[in-house]
Amino acid sequence: MNIEIIKQLQEKPEPFTPGEPLFWDDPHISAQMLKWHLNPENDVASRRPETIQKSVSWLIASLGLQAGDSILDLGCGPGLYTARLAERGLRVTGVDYSHRSIEHATEFARQHNLDIRYRYQDYLTLEDENQYDAALLIYGDFCPLSPEQRSRLLGNVHCALKPGGHFVLDVTTPTHRKKHGNRNGWYAVETGFWKRRPHLVLEEGFDYPEQSIFLDQAIVIEEGGKVSVYRNWFQDFIRETIASELEAGGFTVKSVWNDLTGTPFSEDTEWIGIVARKK
Repeated sequence: MNIEIIKQLQEKPEPFTPGEPLFWDDPHISAQMLKWHLNPENDVASRRPETIQKSVSWLIASLGLQAGDSILDLGCGPGLYTARLAERGLRVTGVDYSHRSIEHATEFARQHNLDIRYRYQDYLTLEDENQYDAALLIYGDFCPLSPEQRSRLLGNVHCALKPGGHFVLDVTTPTHRKKHGNRNGWYAVETGFWKRRPHLVLEEGFDYPEQSIFLDQAIVIEEGGKVSVYRNWFQDFIRETIASELEAGGFTVKSVWNDLTGTPFSEDTEWIGIVARKK
């Protein structure tokens, strides 16, 4: 084990410095993520089924969606929203950058006779044009992106929507981080979330309060001494900052909520749900 490398990795990195590339598509990690997505008892990877169902009903009603309307679900995971939307008669396309999630979603749709189009794709490379009545980006998927990536994504979504189409997303606020805090500690396991074989995990959280950014970092050391660093960046927002980014991206904010089930907005909320419209 090279202690100097470990010491360097524990130094506070510049915002949005990447860690291991595309680790959500790692065969082992993606299997752990799918388990969390499908676990109805917690909100670790996806919200609980009752919340998802409530969100789908609220979105259809609040956006005035009709059977046959075309919906794009970005970061669709194993299809928890797309399946429910398709059951309500909407034409749905799901995009995700995890082979395992797309395979699960595709098989579920086949078994339940749901006509859903799924694509394994990074939504930062989306090239669809003028196709959708609404696009969704749910459970804070906007927050891990750097400013440049967020700008690119907004451009992609703007291009993909039909004139007047809706963009619906939710983001975390500084209140969320204050409540949940940073993870700092270590543990050793025979098998775990990051690796199948024995490994040591050094967890550390870094705050960038002036920029409303925080980082959850895990340094993983395997038995043979191999070191991997996994970084989850999060950009927090308040109502004014998320509205400003959306406006700059060509959207008009129609309404702001505490979540995507229709809870009225309050200043101390942990989440902000936004319904925006393509200008």
